[in-house]
Amino acid sequence: MSTHSPDPEAVLARLGLALPTPAAPVAAYIPSRLAGNLLFISGQIPIRDGKLMATGPVPSAVSLEVARACAAQCTLNGLAATKAALGSLTRVHQIVRVGCFVACDNGFGDQPKIANAASELLMEVFGDAGRHARAAVGTNALPLNVPVEIEFLIEVR
Repeated sequence: MSTHSPDPEAVLARLGLALPTPAAPVAAYIPSRLAGNLLFISGQIPIRDGKLMATGPVPSAVSLEVARACAAQCTLNGLAATKAALGSLTRVHQIVRVGCFVACDNGFGDQPKIANAASELLMEVFGDAGRHARAAVGTNALPLNVPVEIEFLIEVR
């Protein structure tokens, strides 16, 4: 059985992080879908305060460090969508899977370093329940020319 923080939002506050207002979808999809005890969170892009944090591929247009910050913001945005769907992050039983997509230059192979920013934040917020299966995939382009997009699969109580 997974263990987790009793109040993930308190952990976020202790880290100096706040959940943003969930972004509206930019195309024909919904932000989340609850199927039984699984919550699927649509791909989250690095929007902060209503603006894209960065655009272009890693590393020619976006540094590894900025891409990691984008991945952390995608995670916060995913948690905001989770709270909007569930009413509270305390309903998260465990993070099951994270899919991290990185728009990158040919030959770039550090997608896992970028995805780690998301994984590390989830583990910090949810403890052992934040440990998850993951894919870190490089691609030539992402929506709105963002460098990072992340999707989440969450088991809920």
